[in-house]
Amino acid sequence: MATMIPQEFIQSLLGRVDIVDVVDRYVKLKKAGANYSACCPFHNEKTPSFTVSPSKQFYHCFGCGAHGNAIGFLMEYSGLAYPEAIRALAETVGMPVPETRSREPRPGGAEAPALTARMLDALSYYRAELKKSRSAIDYLKGRGVSGEIAARFGLGYAPEGWQNLAQVFADYATGPLKDTGLVIDSEPDAEHPDKKSRRYDRFRNRVMFPILDARGNVIGFGGRVIGPGEPKYLNSPETPLFEKGRELYGLYQARRAVRDANRVIVVEGYMDVVALAQNGVENAVATLGTATTPVHVAKLLKLADNVVFCFDGDAAGRKAAWRALEVSLPVLADGKVVSFLFLPPEDDPDTYVRREGRDAFLAAAAQAKPLSQFLFSELASAVDMASEEGRARFVAEAKPLVAQVQAPALSAMLRHRLAELARLDAAEVEALLPARTPPPRSSARAAPPRTVRGAPAAPELRLVARLLMRPDLSAQVPEEVLDGARPEAATLRAVAGFCRSSPHLTLGQVSAYFQGSEHEAAIEQALREPLLGQAEAGELDLEAEVSHWVRELRGERLAQRQGELVRLMSAGTATPEQMAEYQALFARMEASKSGNPPTEGVSKF
Repeated sequence: MATMIPQEFIQSLLGRVDIVDVVDRYVKLKKAGANYSACCPFHNEKTPSFTVSPSKQFYHCFGCGAHGNAIGFLMEYSGLAYPEAIRALAETVGMPVPETRSREPRPGGAEAPALTARMLDALSYYRAELKKSRSAIDYLKGRGVSGEIAARFGLGYAPEGWQNLAQVFADYATGPLKDTGLVIDSEPDAEHPDKKSRRYDRFRNRVMFPILDARGNVIGFGGRVIGPGEPKYLNSPETPLFEKGRELYGLYQARRAVRDANRVIVVEGYMDVVALAQNGVENAVATLGTATTPVHVAKLLKLADNVVFCFDGDAAGRKAAWRALEVSLPVLADGKVVSFLFLPPEDDPDTYVRREGRDAFLAAAAQAKPLSQFLFSELASAVDMASEEGRARFVAEAKPLVAQVQAPALSAMLRHRLAELARLDAAEVEALLPARTPPPRSSARAAPPRTVRGAPAAPELRLVARLLMRPDLSAQVPEEVLDGARPEAATLRAVAGFCRSSPHLTLGQVSAYFQGSEHEAAIEQALREPLLGQAEAGELDLEAEVSHWVRELRGERLAQRQGELVRLMSAGTATPEQMAEYQALFARMEASKSGNPPTEGVSKF
């Protein structure tokens, strides 16, 4: 069984430590009113936009959006896993860390903690098996992998056999192990319907590469077969923990090096990442058996200003590079650089760095072809640029690609370069391309006192953000507002309920409670709205903000119910009680629009 740190201890720990002291050990803070500020350690900047609030026990960067409590800061800055960050923080204040041995999820949370515990148990088993397998050890040594690097990436071995994990999990045959992707249930036998399906291990006779999330939790595995066998690489399937299109292998281990170099190198395979790290190139990550996605690119551009895609120089490598280019276009930003490094056709990053060495690889990466050059050179190579027809085809192919770029300066430069290559005037190219998408116009509907760009759209999350700033204000949120059909309403109910039970807790403690729960992603979205500095500086009346969003949600709930009643009356199926309710709701909505308190005793609403 895996160990779990009790939530009560985490709350007590965050109540004992001071986030200002924690951050100041790594980043020198300066007093700025009620808060402290510094240049953000997570992205390059000249003017401080990184704020630490002692009253909220929370940090927020208004530049890159990084935020969190003391535990989150240690994870982000030092690359520690969640439990490791807790232990490191507890050590600074002399608090011994109690641990319970349980696979049960926390009440009110998702099933993820239980599945994560099982993945950790599997990892421990695979790592122990690696030490026993001469063939697996010889394979890794033959690829130049040292014991230190194998330990850093948590490499293991899944031995031959069909049900080895049965010795790890007592409920192997009947439990929810399938949700981890570690096992497969055979299909029912159509000829023998009474015959039960058989469960067996997914990974057999493979070197195992654990895939970690941003907190260091094991969410999946990649397995490389030893000797002959297909497929050569086998990955975990999509599970409640693991979504291939969002995750990158090695990102957890590479975060510090990526930040220091302000560059991330994207390769195709697990062994490429491991071999590069073995040879001193530690800022490399890999996609997980799938093509690059916009989520991958957006995630990487948040971590570094330079993203280098490194592919083999063969046809398959260039095809993969083109796919990476296509998905990068909509998420590009001015000041960010995406480039492409093509190795000789006979090489991959693993073989190249082992033969040529670290310095040669880094020199090649520094000369990678910028996206703009790769875009136009690839398109031009497929047509006859000396003829009008060829250039017309060139423009036709380039138009939909260039139109996707929203970064203002880069978009203008690409359009100008397109005009040069096509031998057209800039105005002629502008006429051929789709009009640039204007920024969305604000709604005529009344806005809250402070509307911040990038804030979450759902009103439930706007209210969640304000309750996180002032948990005591949860008492002002009526039950009728909490009842909604959108997924965000469930997060609002959970946050409001917890804040009512613990109105004295800080933002850092409340956010820690929901870490790892089904509401974590929604809370992260709510916290994108940078309210922290405004609230601390007295620029934001949080009580008025809560009242505003309560009115917004109340009006929305009333309108929804009124719509239901209108449909019933139009169909001629409304009862006298429902018709009376409609009249009362109509009056109540008018009162709600004027800001008056709702009339008591009108049905549910």
